[in-house]
Amino acid sequence: MNFLHRPRHAATPDIPALPDPYIPRHGSTSYAVDHYELELEVRLAGNQLQGRAVITARALVALDTVELDLVGLGMDKASVDGVRVLKHSHRQGKLRLQLPSLVEAGAGFTLDIRYSGIPAADDGAWGEVGWEELEDGVLVAGQPTGAPTWFPCNDRPDNKASYRFSVTTDADYTAVCNGVLLSRTKKSSRETWVYEQSAPMATYLATVQIGRYKLLALPARETQSQLPITVAVPKQLQAKAATALSRQREMVDVFTQRFGPYPFETYTVVVTADELEIPLEAQSLSILGRNHLDTGWESQRLIAHELSHQWFGNSLTVESWRDIWLHEGFACYAEWLWSEESGSMTVAERATAAHAKLRTEPLDLAVGDPGSALMFDDRVYKRGALALEALHAAAGQENFFALLQRWVAEHRHGSVSTAAFVSLADQVCAEVTGFSAAAILTPWLYQQQLPPLPRR
Repeated sequence: MNFLHRPRHAATPDIPALPDPYIPRHGSTSYAVDHYELELEVRLAGNQLQGRAVITARALVALDTVELDLVGLGMDKASVDGVRVLKHSHRQGKLRLQLPSLVEAGAGFTLDIRYSGIPAADDGAWGEVGWEELEDGVLVAGQPTGAPTWFPCNDRPDNKASYRFSVTTDADYTAVCNGVLLSRTKKSSRETWVYEQSAPMATYLATVQIGRYKLLALPARETQSQLPITVAVPKQLQAKAATALSRQREMVDVFTQRFGPYPFETYTVVVTADELEIPLEAQSLSILGRNHLDTGWESQRLIAHELSHQWFGNSLTVESWRDIWLHEGFACYAEWLWSEESGSMTVAERATAAHAKLRTEPLDLAVGDPGSALMFDDRVYKRGALALEALHAAAGQENFFALLQRWVAEHRHGSVSTAAFVSLADQVCAEVTGFSAAAILTPWLYQQQLPPLPRR
């Protein structure tokens, strides 16, 4: 299929979306959620969760049932607009509620769902994702389908909503969620943490992290961004975290200069006492393992990579997972930008190294539509970044970064596609003789043969 003429996959009030081909058993095309209000009661001993989800939604077609994603937890009771649901089914991760009365297309409705159980990660095509019990706390790794392991939801990347979280857990533990911390109150042996994420967010980016964390404000010099940055870190790792994150604000400044203003009110870095195979991304925060706390390139590139996802992946989120290069290729390119700005290897040198490595690997996927099994393959990251370098070489420095800034600004907190990026690139570079974004990007994204190394 020509990627310039793909069908639109984003949910709209008028036209129901198609199922995402990479996660066809997740999400519903019949309604869109506008807001999630989540109240969680977490007992760390025994890993027990009692939850309440108040979900404000809009019908995209006439509804007599509503289908939500919920994995490994049981529904206790539910109501719709205050009327109790009398009939429901819950099989294979799908919770279906029989509505008390028909909801017409375009009408709003509110679900109130009480649920409980012992949450656990869902073992799927990409390994275990979702709620994970740590040695001393909880970690949520939501990408791409982990959200239903801890709350009922419409689990598709193009249905973005605002959130409010209230998490009650054991005293002496800290709960960290997306967005702004509104309050924390302690009562006896329990403590409640309330957060609000007002910017629209995909379900897989919602998270809760619980541990024996200290919340530390990352200081800033007058010449640096004054963005509120919080580090949630165990006491014994504070010194290592301070060293490893000492250039975090410089990264913010570089990415702000290149991509435009940081898109959220705050940024939080959670450092777990456990080692993690890879860092994790969530909207307005990143999660690092204790093994990522050093100043070597491998750790620093990961720290930069997760930060850059706040622009590419979180503020701008793909309509369909097939376009994941718009997240990972851009984040990999951000690593290269930081490498050059921080005095390490230049973008050209990083591109040369990536190209050389790709020449030794199989040529058996198209990174612009890699298939669900290979959507997190490293070739999607590196070849996606090289596609941007090819665009950079053809467009020139001024046009290329003007394109990135317009891309971020015009799609702020929205859903994006490759076709939309190609269209904007052609607009921005209209005066560049012979420029065609499709001609430049198609060999990198949709042909298996590796194109020559881009030269600027």
